[in-house]
Order: sequence, then structure tokens, then C-alpha cells
Amino acid sequence: MKLDYRSTMLCCFTGYIVQAVVNNFVPLLFITFHKDLGIPLGKITLLVTFNFAVQLIVDMLSAKTADKVGYRASIVFAHFSSAAGLISLAVLPRLIDPFSGILISVMIYAIGGGIIEVLISPIMESCPTDNKEKAMSLLHSFYCWGHVGVVIISTLFFSVFGIECWRLLAALWAIIPIVNGIFFLKAPIAPLISSGEKGMGVRQLFKNKTFLVLMLMMVCAGASEQAVSQWASAFAEQGLGISKAAGDIAGPMTFAVLMGTSRAIYGKYGDRLDLEKMMTASSLLCVGAYLLTALTGLPAVSLIGCAVCGFSVGIMWPGTFSRATVSLPTGGTAMFAFLALAGDLGCSGGPTLAGFVSDACGGELRAGILAAVVFPLVMTICLIAGRKKAV
Repeated sequence: MKLDYRSTMLCCFTGYIVQAVVNNFVPLLFITFHKDLGIPLGKITLLVTFNFAVQLIVDMLSAKTADKVGYRASIVFAHFSSAAGLISLAVLPRLIDPFSGILISVMIYAIGGGIIEVLISPIMESCPTDNKEKAMSLLHSFYCWGHVGVVIISTLFFSVFGIECWRLLAALWAIIPIVNGIFFLKAPIAPLISSGEKGMGVRQLFKNKTFLVLMLMMVCAGASEQAVSQWASAFAEQGLGISKAAGDIAGPMTFAVLMGTSRAIYGKYGDRLDLEKMMTASSLLCVGAYLLTALTGLPAVSLIGCAVCGFSVGIMWPGTFSRATVSLPTGGTAMFAFLALAGDLGCSGGPTLAGFVSDACGGELRAGILAAVVFPLVMTICLIAGRKKAV
């Protein structure tokens, strides 16, 4: 069977679903790990940090190695690494110390997830399409739908078969990266940079002021997204007095659905919309959503602010990638790798700032959210300054 570039695009969409699986499945099992495997909660929280740290290292290494190894070999390896991590999650905790087994599994699939994050966007960008911004936004919406799917399918599976069957589900999730990796073996992958042209090196990139601004925008995009997303469940559970499961659905699930919706809308109508204006409007809406969440004394209204924030941040991450490909067409793999790195730093830095400020204010979550409004504000400033410079 001969595959065309439409097949490549479908593989890219599925690639982001794979990343959603490896990033969001294990957190659903934290309480199970604590109760059934006897792992202290302090150690369990290290799994998120470890996953993030491995992906950051992979982001940095990919800047130099992906071009040498080749996109096809790298992306296929990433999928099989993701699958191997999920399968080992089902096996290793029974063979060795449970925490060590889980930690090794996280490391294996985090390597795959990091490579996927770096390479899926440039592979998608290289596909011949009429509207690159539209395709990029649609691509990134699949991470949101993957996140939603992981939570819903896992919840249904556990309700039918019981939480004690989580190892079986981990192995079943591995089917997706295995099948997608096989398709990537045959799908056509076009070169990101035209023949005869040379991609920008790391030194060239970091001497370029436009690239530095784009890096700052990616930090703000990741931070704006995660600073609220990480606390959405707490707002729902504590403020509304509902159960943890209901809080997850009302908080993070709603956030993810609306973020995916905004990306899907731009993915469908992007050829009729101005990306610069859309990003500026979204950033301003995000500032308003942060203020609504932080300053109102009504929990239900704060939850609405969280939901609006999910919609407003949707276009920031893919939009910055699209701006980068237009502004720096020869940026190459290194550009995508460092933009992914900046985004991951933002994803970590946003919740961290919110957490530190909240602790300093006696555990008041709204104070942390209010402090984190600096990220969408800086994003807005960068966009407005860029528009004035263009004029």
C-alpha cells in the first residue's frame, strides 16, 4: 500500500495523541500507586518532574541529532520507545521495586514523547498544504483531544474492569504508538528545508532577535496554559465542594476541551482569519480570564474563568510555531527543538510561580493565579510590538 502526504498528516495527528497518552495516563494512577504499591506520595510527585526533565534533555539533544539520524528513523524510534515505556509500565513494577520499575518506564516513554514533541511539528510543516497555519493549529488540537480521550476511556475501562486492571490498559494504550510507528515507516516525509539551502545553526539562531522573541513567546504560551490548567481541579473540588472525579471533569477536562476547540476552529477557518490578530485577541482574552479567575470571590465564576482561559490559550502554542516558520524559514530542526524546549520551560515555570506565590500567601490559589497573569501580558506585549514593527 502506497501512502501519500495525507497519510503523513494523519500520522502526525496520531503522534500527538501518542504524546497525550504518555503524558496523561500515569497521573491517573497516582493514588493507585500509593494505595496498592505502597509508594509514598512524595516519591510519586517526582514522576512528573522526572518525565518533564527527560523530555527537556531530549529537546536539547534533538536540536543536533535529528538531522543527522534522519526524521523517519527518529520519529519511528520515538513511537516504539513510547510503546516500550507503556508496556514496561505493565511489567517492570512486578519484576523489580515498584517505584524503580515505574521510574524506568517513565524514562523510556519520556524519551519517545520528547522526540515526538520536537519532530511532529516540522514533519507536519514539510507536508505540502495550502495553509500551514491552519494545518498546524489543527495538529495541536489533537493533543487536547488525546488528553480528553485518555481520561474518558481510562475512566470507562476502570469502571468496567476495575482499577486493578491498570496494567492491562497500559499495554493496550501501547498499541497506538506501535501502529502509528509502522505507518511512519512508509509515509512520505518531505525535507523541511529546500535542497540547496542550509538550516540555521544554534549560534545563528541565538544571535537572531526574532528567534529570541519567539522563544520568549513560547515560554509565555506554555506558562499561560499550565499555570491555570494545573489548578483547575483544585478550584472545582475545593471551591464547589465536589468529588475529585467530578472536579477533574469540571476543571482540567473542560479546560482541555475548550483549548482543543479553539485550535480546531482555527484549523478549520484559519485560511479566512489573520493569525496575528487572532493571537493578539487570544492573549488579551487570556489576561481577562486570569483576572476573572483570580479576583472574583465566587468559585463558580472562577471556574468559568479557568474554562475561558483554556479557550484563549489554544492558539498561542501552534500560532508561535507558525510565526516561526514564516519569520525564519531556514530555522530547521534546531529552531523547532529550542522552541519546544522553551514551551516546556513555560509549562513548568508557570505552575511553579503560581505555587510559590500561593504558598507565600498562605495557600491562597487566587494570589498565585494573579501573579501568573504576567505571562499572557508579556505575550500580548510581544505580539503588539511585533505588529508595530511590521507596520
